[in-house]
Amino acid sequence: MTQTQLFSSGLELANFVVSLDVLHDAWTAIWNLYTEISQKEEPSSSVKFKIYEPLNCTIIAFFTWPANSKDCVQGNKGGDFVTSSALKGYFPDLFNFLCTKDNPEFSINKPALELFTSIFDELPKSVMANSKPLIITGNSLGGSVASLFTLSLLKKINFKNTERPLCITFGSPLIGDEDLQEAISKYAAWNSCFLHVVSDQDPVPRVLFNGYQPFGTFLMFSKMGCSCFEDPRTILELLKATYSGSPGNQDPNPVFDVYGTFVKDINRKVICKDTTKLPERTTQPLRACIITQIVATGLKQPEQQRQNVDVNIIIKETEKREKLKPKREAFDPTKGLNDIKVNMAFLEQYKKLSIDNGMGYYDRYKIESCNGMTTIDMDLERYKKSLTIYWKDMVDQAEKRPQTVGAFLRTRSLFGGTNYRRMIEPLDIANYYNKGLSDYINNGRSEHYEKLEQWLKEMKETEKPSSSSGPNDLKKQNVKSSLTEDSCFWAHVEEALILCELLTGRESSAMNKESSKKKRKASAMDEESSKKKLVEFENYVYGLMKNYAVSSEIFLPKSSFMKWWGEYREIMGTSCSSPLANLIKNVENHKEYSKGTLVIPEM
Repeated sequence: MTQTQLFSSGLELANFVVSLDVLHDAWTAIWNLYTEISQKEEPSSSVKFKIYEPLNCTIIAFFTWPANSKDCVQGNKGGDFVTSSALKGYFPDLFNFLCTKDNPEFSINKPALELFTSIFDELPKSVMANSKPLIITGNSLGGSVASLFTLSLLKKINFKNTERPLCITFGSPLIGDEDLQEAISKYAAWNSCFLHVVSDQDPVPRVLFNGYQPFGTFLMFSKMGCSCFEDPRTILELLKATYSGSPGNQDPNPVFDVYGTFVKDINRKVICKDTTKLPERTTQPLRACIITQIVATGLKQPEQQRQNVDVNIIIKETEKREKLKPKREAFDPTKGLNDIKVNMAFLEQYKKLSIDNGMGYYDRYKIESCNGMTTIDMDLERYKKSLTIYWKDMVDQAEKRPQTVGAFLRTRSLFGGTNYRRMIEPLDIANYYNKGLSDYINNGRSEHYEKLEQWLKEMKETEKPSSSSGPNDLKKQNVKSSLTEDSCFWAHVEEALILCELLTGRESSAMNKESSKKKRKASAMDEESSKKKLVEFENYVYGLMKNYAVSSEIFLPKSSFMKWWGEYREIMGTSCSSPLANLIKNVENHKEYSKGTLVIPEM
């Protein structure tokens, strides 16, 4: 991908966002809240909120009366800031986590902060405990309150096992200075939580410029279409240049309706098509993409001007900034798919050859990594590296993009990512334990494996449960060539081997000083406690086998698993008569399992 395509992703992102129900759901919540309030009380400058529970998500909507928003936002000529240091005296734990050594202080718009703190004690404190996706939304200053509430949640979120909230604002003013922007933008996972929808007819998002900076993604729309922008300077320039209203027309209520109309019509819109005059062919590709996106926001063609704003200058400055960005290709999940398939095919062949030689591919790789690699092994390393780069990038992009787009990438790539994880992670485990290290799952596992596994789990939770709890016939028939479903299986085997070595007083030749120290410490452990852990591992293996979820290569003579079994049987002695023991003792059972014909009883 070129830089041109990278910049034009704003159009693709806008098309993707408006094709989903998420904007409709968010605006419907705001409109319902507005309807409820308007029937009960007179307009006021306060903020109201309500929690809605549709089937697919939880929505917290904030509403402020449009007629009061512009005046409230401006405050003391828009210059009212509250610094984070001043805020510590009243709410010491609210936003203090955003401060760092390099960025010790930031400022927030005072009217927005006052509205937020006025209802802070009423706000739900455990919304992230809900398993459904969370959408936080608001209009105008209600959008500012929604942004602040979302920021207050970021401290509590463990992004490894919790889906991030998505904050969608409609016509929200900017809420903080450059230091706040830097604090949020430093972490892509935080920055991608915010989607700000701005109409070219709305003055409110444009009343605060002096010292204020945007963060998150801005979806800017007009009658010409819409496009998304993430570069802060480009967003500021477009906010200033794209306002189509006039100073004399400041009734905000029709503007409020503009957002409802936009959300209602988005499924029928074709963005930047048939309404946009594309640049001449002589225009540079990057410049052409910039012009196309900017025209979608409502600006006229670059040779024309609006409100004394020279659109050419905006285009030139945007182009300059894009060229100065680090030269990094935009990630395309479809790019190189053929290469990925070739690399995986090589791994499959390596696995088959290893089995034919009486050794699983995990153990072959582990042994040859220590003893010196052949040409085949070096090719394997090359393919392994290429696959890991691809999938790390895939996971990284899915995490950085706004929630809905990330979900799209995750779903699209889940099948391939699962096969990759189950094939490649065992090789990383082999490298890890070859270094004499221990506790791979907690200390050595890459985050991209955790994410791929988490996404698979989330997908399974949304599926309808199967009518049969056991493995199907196809799964049984393919067990010999299949991959073990738990990609950390061999890490569990290695930990079980370490326990056996500790209990028997033997020390692995690969064990380094760190492991030796752990060995001495563990030798004082209660023997029954150690045996209990081994029994837990035994039950874990039996559960995998009962579901045909572990490859039959574990029974190969040179397998690390069979090595563990020999040592475990020696430790347990004649008392070793568990369901797994009874199964493994009979070699015929190994053959029956590899054919998918072994009937494994309940424990």
